[in-house]
Formats: sequence, structure tokens, C-alpha cells
Amino acid sequence: MTALIPPNMVDLLLDAVCIVDAQGRFVYVSPSFERIFGYTPEEAVGRPMIEMVYSEDRERTLRAAQNIMAGTLQLHFENRYVRKDGHIAHIRWTARWVEDQQVRLAVAHDITERKHTESLQAAIYSISEAAQGAEDLDTLFAKIHHIIGTLLPASNFSVALHDRLPDTISFPYHVDERHPAPTPSPLDADALCSHVIRKGQTLLLTPDSLPPTAPPMASAPRPLYWLGVPLQTPAGVLGALVLQGYSEEARYSERDKELLQFVSTQVASAIERTQMRKRLQHMAQYDQLTHLPNRQLFLDRLKTALPRAQREQTLLSLLFIDLDRFKQVNDSLGHSMGDLLLQRVAQRLLECVRASDTVARLGGDEFVVLLESSDSAEHAAAVAEKILATFIQPFDLHGHQVTMRPSIGVAMHPDHGSEESLLLSHADAAMYRSKNSGGNQVCVAGATGMALQFLPRPGAPH
Repeated sequence: MTALIPPNMVDLLLDAVCIVDAQGRFVYVSPSFERIFGYTPEEAVGRPMIEMVYSEDRERTLRAAQNIMAGTLQLHFENRYVRKDGHIAHIRWTARWVEDQQVRLAVAHDITERKHTESLQAAIYSISEAAQGAEDLDTLFAKIHHIIGTLLPASNFSVALHDRLPDTISFPYHVDERHPAPTPSPLDADALCSHVIRKGQTLLLTPDSLPPTAPPMASAPRPLYWLGVPLQTPAGVLGALVLQGYSEEARYSERDKELLQFVSTQVASAIERTQMRKRLQHMAQYDQLTHLPNRQLFLDRLKTALPRAQREQTLLSLLFIDLDRFKQVNDSLGHSMGDLLLQRVAQRLLECVRASDTVARLGGDEFVVLLESSDSAEHAAAVAEKILATFIQPFDLHGHQVTMRPSIGVAMHPDHGSEESLLLSHADAAMYRSKNSGGNQVCVAGATGMALQFLPRPGAPH
């Protein structure tokens, strides 16, 4: 029977047998070491073991080695090694300390394929979860960056999105150690991304292999490795995922290319769902014509602002605005010109307030302005007078010069109420008093809610 057992049994094992001395250097590796790590036994013997360990795993690998030398039997320790070709190998170790020889005896089992499959399945699940939970694209992109980083070196990662109508490219997410985020530009200004998006094909550039059809690299400092994958959807390519490597530790291969291609399908779907959810949310909260907050969003903001004003003991003002004789524009120039006028009015109102204030369209030709954190009633009066003044200039509607005047009603917290419905009612009543008194003026609600006080209109014709 012993004749059937070859003397070099260790050489036949698929796992690699390794012996490491007390100084951490390989003194023996079996032939399978080359299959797993890429180094021949002659190249490995004498090398410090820790030099081959992936940088992020070195600290815990050294701790595990110390425990083994202290007599602990290690049965299932997993870490990553950098193969001779630069690729990452996932290894599960069984090891023990041989006291009389003062060496560590270990067996390395290659679990790279298993880890690859597990990581890919986990990544797909995580991307789906991220798409469900992300409130906006910024949050989604950050989560996707983290997920891809579990599969590939992703220190330098960008998401490029293509806007088809003006044919431009933007980088809403860009992490790069050498280059700042590019500004939005024509798609063809970025040769690499343009190649990926227009052709819908993955592009991998390495120092060793440069496809003859590849466009030129970006400006210096140029990456050693560039991997771009199109974000394919049923409607076409919406952008690209881009990975760049400036060192050999962040090198990419054909296998990495295939992996990112597979993941990109899930990423494209996640981006589409998040964009759709954002569009639906915008449609529910914003006026589709002027893109101002609609009535519901305005009421939500007012409901939040009132308790804040009470806590901080600041003034809160409402300006209710109605356009005088707006119907005449629709009747004489048509509804398309009336819609354009409403858009122009919205823009002028926004120019009269702070970024922290709210301008909303309630419907028709009625607008409302919410002013928060005011120190005095004069602030609301100043904004109202500014609105009157800005309406002096006629509106240009595709060559038609249209004069439009506003009637403005003002109500303030706490003088005119502490409930949103009451405050809005007083501002509405003041606006109608302004309109019934000739329009093109500002009327402030009285102490009892009656519209009594008219503000002067310096420079504004009646």
C-alpha cells in the first residue's frame, strides 16, 4: 500500500503549504503557491510574508500571527494578498506554531471565487436597498461608491450623467485624488466618457493595453488605469460609471471590467428609480408652470414656520399677491402668453426676496410670499414696495410689451394671528381691499383682521 502513496504528497495538494519563520519570512512554500499567489517557490522563499498582504489587511494579519506564535491554533483566518500580477487573492488560512522548529506551519486555501460571488450578490442586494432608501441622488451615489468599493479599488470614482437635449455631460458625484470635479460641458469635450456613452460600450485603458480606437487620456496627471462603463437603460444610455487608478494598487483587468458591467445594470436601474421618485415628488410639491412651490408645499412650510417664529420670538409675514386685470392678457394675447407672463412674474418675485424666503403660486394669478425671521414690520413693507417697483417695468412676452400691476395684502404673526388659516385669511382679505381700492398698492391687515392700512407707493404709478 505504501508504494501507492508518492513521497511528494504535499506537491499534489491544491492548497498551498507554507512555513514562515519567527521573523515572518517564508522558508518553504509548496508548488501550489504559484497557482494561488503567482510567485514560484524560488521567488517566495526569503520574502517577508507581510509584504504580500493587501495593505488594508496587514495590521490584523500581524495580530493573528502573534496569536499563533503565542500558541493559539488558527483554523479559519481570512485575509487578502496581492498576487504577482497585481490582482487580489482572498485566502483562508489554517495555521499553528511549531515550537521546536520556531516556525509557523500554515495551509492557504484560495477562496477568491467564493468571495467574488458573495460580494457580487451582496452588492446587488445593497444597490437595490440603496435605491429604495436614498432620499436623493447625492445620497444614492455615495452609497453606490461604498458598495463598488467592496468589489474593486474605488478611491477615484465618478458618476457621469448625460443630458440629451443640450448634449452635455455633468459629474454630480466625483471623488478623485488628483482632479477636481469637472464643470458641466458638451459631451464631446470629454473624449473618454463620450466614447463610452455614445457607443454604449465599456472602455478599459491600462499601461499594457491601449485599444487602437481609444480616445486620448485626460490632461495630466493622467491615471495609469481608466475604466468606464455605460449606464444602460431601456431608454438608452443615461451616463457612465468611471473608475481611475493612479498606482498599481488600483489596477483594473478584464475581469474587473466584466464585474463593473454587471453591477452597472443595477446602478442604472437604481438611478432611474431615484430620478423618477424625485420627479414625482417635484410634481406633487411644485407648480409645473412656474416651478414655484404649490399650495400644499406652501402650507406645509407655513405650518412649520409658525411654531419656529413663536419659539424664536421673531416676526413672520405673508404677502398675498394678485395680478390686476390678468384676464385681459389671456383674452387679447392667448393663454400661452398668459402662461409666459406668469413665469416672468414668478422670476421677478424671486428676485425681490431672500433665498430663505418662500414664493409660491396658489393657483391662477395668485401668488404668496412667506417672509421668516424678520426683526420688524418694516421688512415686509420694504419687500412689498420692492415688488411694486419691479412691476413698473413692462414684461416682454416675445416682443409684446405688457404692463402688469399687483394688488398686495400683508398679514403678520403675531399681530394678525398664530394659526396658518387665520393668517392666510387676513392676508387674502387685505389683498382684496387693495384690489377693490384700485389695485397696484399694498394693504396691511388691521389689528382685528380688517384691511385698514394702505402703504405709500413711492415711485409706483397708480
